[in-house]
Amino acid sequence: MRVLQYAFMQRAFLVGVLLAIIAPCIGMIIVLKRKSMIGDALSHTSLAGVAIGLLIGINPILGATGACIVAALSIEFIQKKIPRYSEMAIAIIMSTGIGLAGVLSGLTKSSANFNSFLFGSIVAISNLELWLVIIVSLCVLAAFLLLYKDLFYICFDEMLARIAGVPVKSVNFIFTLLTALTISIASRTVGALVVSSLLVIPVACGMQIGRSYKMTLLYSVGFAVCFTIAGLVLSYYAKLKPGGTIVLTGVISFLVIIILKTILKFCKTAD
Repeated sequence: MRVLQYAFMQRAFLVGVLLAIIAPCIGMIIVLKRKSMIGDALSHTSLAGVAIGLLIGINPILGATGACIVAALSIEFIQKKIPRYSEMAIAIIMSTGIGLAGVLSGLTKSSANFNSFLFGSIVAISNLELWLVIIVSLCVLAAFLLLYKDLFYICFDEMLARIAGVPVKSVNFIFTLLTALTISIASRTVGALVVSSLLVIPVACGMQIGRSYKMTLLYSVGFAVCFTIAGLVLSYYAKLKPGGTIVLTGVISFLVIIILKTILKFCKTAD
């Protein structure tokens, strides 16, 4: 385990594991609510926040966090205005985020720093960014556990959740903020262009094995942690981009699970 001898890799593993724990928690709700593409919309908008942060001289992660929160609340607002075509809200915000990122990126002096957010730079995490990830991860995890039952009701049927006394509007608002925070800090590690994969792929793998909501969530977190650790180790020894390696590890694992399930199903049918 020579890889753990270096301080920057120790930080990378710590940040990666923390994100691997909270990302499936958010991703599980997003997938069940049929809003998988919201991760792409917020991640692309985070690039605009990164550019704003570089322009005004603040930490890009803080800029990405602000942009993601505004984008997430804007999606909720637009969906309420056009409930019959609510999916348009995601497309509108994504287009706005891409447009702003494209314009503002041309005004930044540090193009290398901006480009590091496209595919992530988990091994270049500073001490300030490390503490930001730790604090945000703990806050997101604590809020998710406190709202666990409410989110469970809402993701399956909001109408029944209201009847059961769940404060749907408040819970949806808090969850929107949690999603924005998770995506904004993950954009620095795995990259804004692939962060939505970290939300969806572990959940997709967990759904192939889990027999209940709770077990699927636990499997999803386990898969995400394994993908992150395996991706970091592979990227270190093969000199690859960590963010892309983590995502590809997850995609390959998902394909393997699908193939194994198909083979097992065929064998049972043959018997």
